Amino acid sequence: LVNEWNNKAAKITGFSRSEVLGRNLVQDFITTEYQVSVKEVLDNALQGSETANFEFPLYTKDQRRVEVLLNATTRRDVNGNVLGVLGVGQDITERKQVEMEKSRVAKELQTFIDTANAPIFGINAHGQVNEWNNKSAAITGFSREEVLGKNLVQDFITKEYQVSVKEVLDNALQGRETANFEFPLYTKDQRRVDVLLNATTRRDVSGNVVGVLGVGQDITERKQVEMEKTRVAQELQTFINTANAPIFGIDANGLVNEWNNKSAAITGFSREEVLGKNLVQDFITQEYQVTVKEVLDNALQG
Repeated sequence: LVNEWNNKAAKITGFSRSEVLGRNLVQDFITTEYQVSVKEVLDNALQGSETANFEFPLYTKDQRRVEVLLNATTRRDVNGNVLGVLGVGQDITERKQVEMEKSRVAKELQTFIDTANAPIFGINAHGQVNEWNNKSAAITGFSREEVLGKNLVQDFITKEYQVSVKEVLDNALQGRETANFEFPLYTKDQRRVDVLLNATTRRDVSGNVVGVLGVGQDITERKQVEMEKTRVAQELQTFINTANAPIFGIDANGLVNEWNNKSAAITGFSREEVLGKNLVQDFITQEYQVTVKEVLDNALQG
């Protein structure tokens, strides 16, 4: 039965001293779900086994929930006989709310990372993988369980890129972040995946560096398109250079920017001699300059 109830207890709960004295603390003021555990703590203290930092909720007179951190101390008379228990509590409601909010945000962030439509991975200060989202697993074929704890650079980056990737990650561990770094990852079945990486420094609540978070973009298809464009451009350039007809080009200012082998053979002017010069002024006779310029100008107008 309650035999001590100070001003702070009254203020927090809304129950005055007179309202609680003589009543059963557990039965009358503790919610059903916590009655067993709170009674156990109090019974232990009555046996001389004290408890520190026990968390439980109290409900106030107006049914608000108050989180309490309790130290249950055995109360004895001058002869050492147990008389009861003295509970010294701390209202940790705000702290618990902050912790719950942090937990919610952390879970939300984890869900975002896991379900993001981009490969996201993390390493600790030793270069070991501690984050590997669903997209990373889908792209590489390596599950989260297969990569966690392994060295990212040594185990998943090809030798030719290990030095450069390690440098990017080491820089991020020093607080120097990197954006748009391209490197290849090889999948479980040895397919090459080109990744565009942003390496971000990961810090704890005190601002200390604890690792790196890498947010990537699978640019394999884009790279393949770029390579195909390059191949076609090179093929076209070869066709132009080796064509059995004179082919030349000018820019918007009328300066020569294309001069194939046949043009050089016919005119005697090499590619190096004509590039950057004005085609009409330097290589067309005066009587035809106006008409040739008109033809080229019309072509420049479409």
